[in-house]
Amino acid sequence: MRKFLLPLVALAALFATPALAALQVDVTQGNAQPLPIAIPDFVTTDPVGANIASVVRADLERSGLFKPVDPRAFVDKVTNINVVPNFANWRVISAQGLVTGDVVQQPDGRLRVDFRLWDVYGESQMLGQQFFTQPANWRRIAHLVSDAIYERITGEKGYFDTRIVFISETGPATRRVKRLAVMDEDGANPIFLTRGDYMVLTPRFNPTAQMIAYMSYIGAKPRVYLFDLETGKQEVLGNFPNMTFSPRFSPDGNKLALSLENNGNSDIFVMDLRSRQVTRLTSDPAIDTAPSFSPDGRQITFESDRGGSQQIYIMNVDGSNQRRVSFGSGRNGTPVWSPRGDLIAFTKQDGGRFDIGVMRVDGSGERLISSGWEDEGPTWAPNGRVLMFTRSIQGGRGAQIWSVDVTGRNERRVMTPGDASDPAWSPLIQ
Repeated sequence: MRKFLLPLVALAALFATPALAALQVDVTQGNAQPLPIAIPDFVTTDPVGANIASVVRADLERSGLFKPVDPRAFVDKVTNINVVPNFANWRVISAQGLVTGDVVQQPDGRLRVDFRLWDVYGESQMLGQQFFTQPANWRRIAHLVSDAIYERITGEKGYFDTRIVFISETGPATRRVKRLAVMDEDGANPIFLTRGDYMVLTPRFNPTAQMIAYMSYIGAKPRVYLFDLETGKQEVLGNFPNMTFSPRFSPDGNKLALSLENNGNSDIFVMDLRSRQVTRLTSDPAIDTAPSFSPDGRQITFESDRGGSQQIYIMNVDGSNQRRVSFGSGRNGTPVWSPRGDLIAFTKQDGGRFDIGVMRVDGSGERLISSGWEDEGPTWAPNGRVLMFTRSIQGGRGAQIWSVDVTGRNERRVMTPGDASDPAWSPLIQ
């Protein structure tokens, strides 16, 4: 099952990086103009050089913060990345940043990929790095290059070297086949993990991206399962007498929060995955579900209708100090704590619409950031700047995965093989 994992690559800093550079993008601004950046094909005799550059262009353009210059506009050709560029030739096409790179096959068969990031108007090198990997991993190298560029210019961690676990949907509405699947963040390399013999829902990565928790209808009872991506092994989590659902890993990966149904009511429990000891956190006659840990592991946000309508609550990780934090109009559910710890994303149902919203952890500053007909189930990129979610198509014509910046800008569809729902973002791959 190692084919489902992205193998590690060697990475080394190649050149010193200045402490401060003029070429910067402020990711906190909702109306930031994309930065024009030129990314020529990486120098090599192999097509992989063009492929890597193409993926880097697509990654940066998809972020909404960069505008790759059309290669057809280039007036200069990069043939040696060790030669300082003629910056005037890149300024004339309005490029503010320039990425040059080359690919060399090593005697042991591995690829060595070098790249440099240049400030065109400052006429200075901002970054240089070197990677080694097997040829089959060229796409991951491209994502790592994109991450490095994104971080150097924005000051924020990139998110391109990640994966998405989701539910692939096929068949008519009355006989929907739902399979567990994973893909790269950009939709490439989709792989099906289950055959569709049984329904699966709400998949979630653990912090190492090696394990997936999900709810499955294997047998007569819906229960939470674990799927080991390295071995392909699936196991039911615990021996609960009733339905378990809505799993979510703790930040350290040692615990799993989930919901347990009993006589039409559900409460939230936490299982220690090492000892398999279970602790009950809520005991309310209402429905408590959809737990999500804070990034420091000290608190859990969840949804409950104990106040008469579906709303968002927060409690300490031991179940104490339960309090409501959403008070806006409509119903609010599926809360997910940002990896940065500053926001909670959620689904708002109001006036017949479903929208993705974000709010501060005390419930203030609520903002709706999506604009579809039925958007739900947000998941955060590991840098806390982008969300993915499920968008149902009006008229019951299937579902799609979309992404949007936390400012509400740059809404885009994520291409998947057929219909797709329930996305969950992995952490950065180690």
